[in-house]
Amino acid sequence: MIPALLPLFVAVPLIGAGLLIVLPGPRWLRRVLLLAPSAAGMLGGGGLIWLTRDGVVFAHNVGLWQDGIAIPFVADVFSALMLWTTCLLALVCSMFAVATGDDRQSFFSPLVLVLTAGVSGALLTGDLFNMFVFIEVMLLPSYGLLAMLGALGRLKAGRIYVTVNLLTSTIFLAGVALVYAVAGTVHLGELAGAAEESPLVAAGMGVVILALAIKAAVVPVHGWLTRTYPATSPAITALFSGLHTKVAIYAIYRLYAVVFDGDSRFLWIGVVAFTLTMIIGVMGAVGENTTRSILVFHMISQIGYILLGVALFTELGLMAGIFYLIHHMIVKASLFLSTGAIEHTHGTGALDRLGGIARRQPLIGLVFMGAALSLAGLPPFSGFVAKLSLVLATVEEQQWTVMAVMIAVSLITLMSMLKIWGGVFWGKEPPSPEEGVPMITGANGGSVQTATRSKIRTTLLLPGLVLTATTLCLGLGAEFLLDLSAQAAANLLDTSTYVEAVLGR
Repeated sequence: MIPALLPLFVAVPLIGAGLLIVLPGPRWLRRVLLLAPSAAGMLGGGGLIWLTRDGVVFAHNVGLWQDGIAIPFVADVFSALMLWTTCLLALVCSMFAVATGDDRQSFFSPLVLVLTAGVSGALLTGDLFNMFVFIEVMLLPSYGLLAMLGALGRLKAGRIYVTVNLLTSTIFLAGVALVYAVAGTVHLGELAGAAEESPLVAAGMGVVILALAIKAAVVPVHGWLTRTYPATSPAITALFSGLHTKVAIYAIYRLYAVVFDGDSRFLWIGVVAFTLTMIIGVMGAVGENTTRSILVFHMISQIGYILLGVALFTELGLMAGIFYLIHHMIVKASLFLSTGAIEHTHGTGALDRLGGIARRQPLIGLVFMGAALSLAGLPPFSGFVAKLSLVLATVEEQQWTVMAVMIAVSLITLMSMLKIWGGVFWGKEPPSPEEGVPMITGANGGSVQTATRSKIRTTLLLPGLVLTATTLCLGLGAEFLLDLSAQAAANLLDTSTYVEAVLGR
C-alpha cells in the first residue's frame, strides 16, 4: 500500500496547480491551495523517513505496467530526507511570498506547485529518461517565475537562465540517448554497475553528469547562477537555492552510486573540481557589495563542500555530504529570506545603503546571525557538525590539501558573513528619508527609492526564523540526522536493496 502512494508527491501539487488555474476563488482559498500541498508533502515525507530509516526501499510502477515501460517511483531514506526538506522549503518560501505579495502575480501559485511536483518526481524516479522529464517539469515554471518577479534586470537574467538550461537539457538528453544506444535501457535497476563494465556506458553517463554539474553550478560552469539568482525576488531566490541545484546534486550522488558503483578511477576529477568550486565561489563573494550577490557566490562555494562527499565515496564521506546537503538547503534559504525581508522593506540589499538594523530590530539580527554562523560552520548549529564530519572524512582519506582548503574557505565565509553583519545590521545607520539619499532598484520594481527606517513586519521575519531554528535544532540534536545520513550512505555504498526494489525482485 505504501509504495502505491509515492506518485501522490507529484500528483497532489499538480492537482493543486490545476485547481488554481481553473477556479478563480477568493485570495484566502488560493493561498490555502498554494500552501497545503507542501504541508501535506512534509507529513508524507516525515512518514517516509520513519518507514525507510532502517534501509527499507519502496518502489512502485505507475499504472502497474511492466518494467521498462512504466514510470518507476522509488524511495529510500535519502530521497525521503530530500522530499521532506524540499517540501519544508517550498512551504516556508511560499509563506514569505504571501507576506511580500508575490503570490498576487498571475499564475505565481500554479507555477510554484508545478515546480515542486517536478522536484518530487526527479527525487523519486528510478529511470534516467524520466529524471530528465521531471527536471524539465521543474524548469519550465521556473522560467516564468524568474521573469515575472524581481528588478529590471530580471528579463536579461531570464534570457541567460533559459539559454543555459536549454543547452544543458540538450546535453543531458544526448547523454541519455547515448546510454540507451549502448545499453538498450535507461532503467536504473538494469544500469546498475554498467558504467564500470562498459566504457561507452561510462561515456554516456559522463555526459549526463556533466549536464548535472552545470545545473548544480560546479566550477567552471557556474557563471550563470551568479547572473540570474540575484535578479529575481527574494522569495524565488530562496526557493531556487533550496531546490534547483540540490536536485542536480542528489542526482549526481544517486547516479554515481548506482550506475558507476562508486568507481574509484574517476573520483579524482570530482576532488579537483569540487575543491576549485569551494575556492572560486568564496573568492567571488569577496568583491560583492550586496547581500544576495554575496550569498549566491557562497552558495557556489558550499556546493563544492556538498559534492566532495561523493568525490570521496567512503561511508563517512557520503554521510557527511548528505548531512551537509540537508543542512545547506535549510541555512541558505534562511539567509536569503532574512536578507530578503530587509531588501523588501528597505528597497535595497546594498551594504553601503543599510545599517543599524539589528539595533532597531534585534530579532532579524538574531535570525541572520544564527544562519550565518551555521553557514560558517560554528557550533552549536548544524553547519559545525556538517563541516567537522567532512573534515574527518578528508583526514580518513589523507586528503590534506582538501582539508586545508575547507578550513581556509570556512574562515573566509565567516569574514563575509561578518561583512554583511557590519554593513547591514551593525553599521552606521543610513541618512534619514528627508535627506533624500537615493537607493538602488528595489526588490519588486524599478523605481528609485530613498533610505527608510521602516520596521520589518513579523510575517516577513517568521520564515527565516523557522529555518534558523531548524538549523539550531539539527545542530543540538545532530545524532538523529547523522543516523539517517549514515543509512543513506550505506544504501549508496551497497545499492543491491535499491536495485532489487526498482527491478521488483
